[in-house]
Amino acid sequence: MGKIMVVDHEKCTGCRLCEMVCSVKKEGASDPSKARTHVIKWEMEGLYVPMFCQHCEEPLCAAVCPVRAIQRDESVGRVRVDKERCVGCRSCLSACPFGAIGWDEKKKKVLRCDLCHGDPTCVKYCETKAIQFVDADKAAMLKKRSAAERLHKALLTLGKGA
Repeated sequence: MGKIMVVDHEKCTGCRLCEMVCSVKKEGASDPSKARTHVIKWEMEGLYVPMFCQHCEEPLCAAVCPVRAIQRDESVGRVRVDKERCVGCRSCLSACPFGAIGWDEKKKKVLRCDLCHGDPTCVKYCETKAIQFVDADKAAMLKKRSAAERLHKALLTLGKGA
């Protein structure tokens, strides 16, 4: 099985360094509007969640592309955009349930995470390790551990209230 990106939102501080390094890597300048990763902020709750392409098994963005410029490459388990084939209709932007596809108005091209071809820059620079690039099997274990920790906290809270 391949590697996937996972986010631990409890570790994310909302520093947006992932956005900055992404835009520098992909566009040559620090411009978060051109990043392929975007930190969604819920300030009142103190919650920050880095969002990026999920490389879906059945990508809706690919299903709506009229010229089939978006394809899932099963050999690497990733969704790819053929920039030469893309006509800039932007159907994929509204189809993505994660809001993970952006648009560069100046260059007339879609902006989406390609996992930096297997070596994600955002992961390297995430100081809190909120973003990780791990084997899919390990990701399943991380999810189970996280669920167990949440259950444990809930049980402790219930025990104090009784």
